[in-house]
Parts: sequence; structure tokens; C-alpha cells
Amino acid sequence: MKNILITGGTGFIGSHICLTLLEDNYNVYIVDNFSNSSRKVFDSLKQIMINEGNFNENSLNIFEGDIRDEEFLNEVFVNARKNDQSINSVIHCAGLKSVKESISNPLSYWDTNVCGSINLLKVMDKNQCRKILFSSSATVYGKSKNMPFKETATLNPVNPYGETKLTVERILENLFDSFSNWNVGYLRYFNPIGAHHSGLIGENPNGEPENIFPLICQVASGLKEKLYIYGNDWPTEDGTCRRDFIHIVDLAVAHKKAIEYLIEGNESKLILNIGTGKSNSVLDLINTFEKVNKIKIHYDFADRRDGDIAESLSDTNKTFKTLNWKPQKKIEDMCRDGWRWQRNCKESN
Repeated sequence: MKNILITGGTGFIGSHICLTLLEDNYNVYIVDNFSNSSRKVFDSLKQIMINEGNFNENSLNIFEGDIRDEEFLNEVFVNARKNDQSINSVIHCAGLKSVKESISNPLSYWDTNVCGSINLLKVMDKNQCRKILFSSSATVYGKSKNMPFKETATLNPVNPYGETKLTVERILENLFDSFSNWNVGYLRYFNPIGAHHSGLIGENPNGEPENIFPLICQVASGLKEKLYIYGNDWPTEDGTCRRDFIHIVDLAVAHKKAIEYLIEGNESKLILNIGTGKSNSVLDLINTFEKVNKIKIHYDFADRRDGDIAESLSDTNKTFKTLNWKPQKKIEDMCRDGWRWQRNCKESN
């Protein structure tokens, strides 16, 4: 049976993973506390599947709660068994993800990201579910000088958020080393942007976003007067930082391929970068957004931010070979789809 639990399943990344799984006829169990998302995403997922003529009421289930609540999590597994849909694998996306906030409030990040993950693993073990794919991050590489980053690069996160991601990776590695019946994987992804082409799901963070793309969209929609680019004196061609941007739908497909790889038992431990293997500068991204959407983005330069690096680029050779997967969408698609989503958000408010 194809029954998967997605923690953080209504978030930006989690919602697109859920949709990709639903489109491939998986039964999906979403767990979310909606601290950085909305229950409306659940309705949007249903609407997309209805529009595609492929919605099964029993295939999409949602439970509101916190991964730190062991009793709540256990009930999710019990409920699935009662429906003859025993959960046999987990994609773990839930967690706090603001670098800035992790510096000002590290205890909250360790509690949610690490203690919550430990609690999830305990409940999984109790319910004989021992296949897990963890959404990690390229932040675990920190300021490593190995570029592009290979999976074997030195791991040296420079903030509490990155430290919590690396700690969960190490816990999963401990499980794998100690128990032969655990299949674990972690995907270190780079800079996901864009949205589903329907414009019904996308990135809509609560509070002030830190990532470049939602800020561009907010300027384009008039929610912000201008965009601030942190530094124009980096050692790059145009002086702005370069990043490996990947379309969120390509990222979601990579998650589906990776969890299937673990379910099929091809490898008990999977460590992969998820990116395109190409980088674009901040100015490249802005110029492309302006061109494809025919809209002007007003910006100004500001001082560099602590913790930023000139370039972040993935070595994707292992990923492409292992999963037989490559990104299908270009930066133009990312800009076009992301702006469509932002316009829909503005019209619905």
C-alpha cells in the first residue's frame, strides 16, 4: 500500500510534495500545526485534484497538531490503521526555518526541530514504520570552501537553524548504524522558488519573509515599496550573491523519487543534494522576473548580512544518477509560476 505521512504538509515545500504524491495515487496523511501555513492549503490541494479529475476523498487526510505531542502523533498512525491504510513511510518537512529567528531564539529551534524529530522517530518505531525521508538543507555546508557542494563536503553550519538540521541528520545516521530495519534518507536542498502552475498553492510565509523570491513578489504586488539586495560587492560577475534556484515542483518530484527509492529497498541510507547544478545571481533573478512578467521591480543595495556567502551551488551528479531525475523547469518558469501564485493571493485578500 502507498500510504505516506507528511509532517508540515501544508507548508510551501510540504504542500507541493503532497500534491505530487496525490497525483501518483498515494494516500497522504498530513500533520501540521499551521504555525507557518494555513488550513486553506488543504482545500487548495483538493481543488487541484478535482480540476485534474483525480480526487479521491479517502486519499487526503489532515490532522492538526504538533510533532512534539507523542500522543497526538500516535493517534494519527492508529487512525490510518483503522482505515486499512497503515502508514509505511514518512516525509519529514515540519520545523522552524528562519535563520535570523534561530539566532535570536535558539531554544525554540532545538525544541521544535530536534526534539520534535526525536518524538516523531519514537512514534514511528512504536508503529513499525521505519522508512523516513528528512527535508534537510544546504545550510549544513555553511561556509565550506568545496564548491560546488558535494554530499561528502565538510559540514559546518554557521547558525542554529543549520545546526538543528545537521543534528537530525546525525540522529538518522545513528538509527541506520544501530538498527538494520531502518531506511533513512535526507535531501539537502538549495533554493526552492516558484509555485504550482495552477496558482493555487505556493509560498505564503507568516510574518516577514527572509528569502529573496517572496520579497520580489511582494514588491511586484505593491505590498513593499522596494527590495533590498544585501551587498553588491561580492566576488561574482555582477557583485550580487549567486544561488542554485530550483522550481518547487521539481523539488517535490525529487522527494517522491527519493521516498520510492527507500520504499523499494534499493539503499538503506540516502544522502542527496537537490538543486539544478547551476547558479543565478540575485540580479539575474530580478531581471528574469521583470522580463517574463513585464513588471518593474524597484530595488536598492544594502550592507551584506552576517552569515551570507557569495555563492551556493550543488553538485547534483549523485542525485541525477541515483534517482534517474533531473529538474525540468527553468528560472523563467519559476518566475512566471511564482508571480501567478502571488497575484492569486492578492486577489483573494
